[in-house]
Amino acid sequence: MARTTPHDHPVTDAQPLYLRVATRLLGELRDGTVPPGERLPGERRLAEHFGVSRETVRQALEVLRRDGLLATDRRGSHAALPTRPARSPAALTFPVGARAAEPCPGDRATVTWEAPPREHAAALGLAPGRPTLIHRYTSATADGGGRRTAVTSFSAVALAEVVELARYRDRADGAASAQLRRAYDWMRRAGLTLHHRDTITPLTESSSVRVVRRVHDQYARPLEITDLLVDARQDALVYEFTLPAAG
Repeated sequence: MARTTPHDHPVTDAQPLYLRVATRLLGELRDGTVPPGERLPGERRLAEHFGVSRETVRQALEVLRRDGLLATDRRGSHAALPTRPARSPAALTFPVGARAAEPCPGDRATVTWEAPPREHAAALGLAPGRPTLIHRYTSATADGGGRRTAVTSFSAVALAEVVELARYRDRADGAASAQLRRAYDWMRRAGLTLHHRDTITPLTESSSVRVVRRVHDQYARPLEITDLLVDARQDALVYEFTLPAAG
């Protein structure tokens, strides 16, 4: 008997539910929602995502695993689509506005554990006055120009799921250096797919530019919000986008 795989036919209501879930999940793997090599969310989250039981998810995963579209090890299931290029994460740096991949002499970054600004609390779904991890970044050129300041607040979801971030709570004294430049890598490694929205606003009264970045995961849960101010008289804010190759 020939095997039925999720890519043999388009999804229809006549197919078993597990096969429909496998087809939908395969679509997310192929469109990059879950990049090649990334760890998939656990069965419980997948069940919530697709609105089915965990047993249905197990059957769907087995279909994809059988066809070589998933690989499983001690860390869980991973997307295994070697013919699809992974999207480069290089253009998404933390914090927004950071000048380079490595700290520069004019950079300073610290963390505190405190109540975030009211706008941040609302964006992250935090109750007023509830503390969270706050990251502050400042940067200036050697002559003191081109000043940039960024304030980032992390959500309860980010701290619960990204162990590297959670560890900073005990070091959040606002004094010691805390370079979190790999924060987005840590989030991806925790199985989170990152979506971000940047709002850029010129502030004519101060000749500065304000950038507000909001990042959420594949379940639309907020992860962080950052406020960046750039002195537009002294500096330029450059955005670089990397597109995946056609497949």
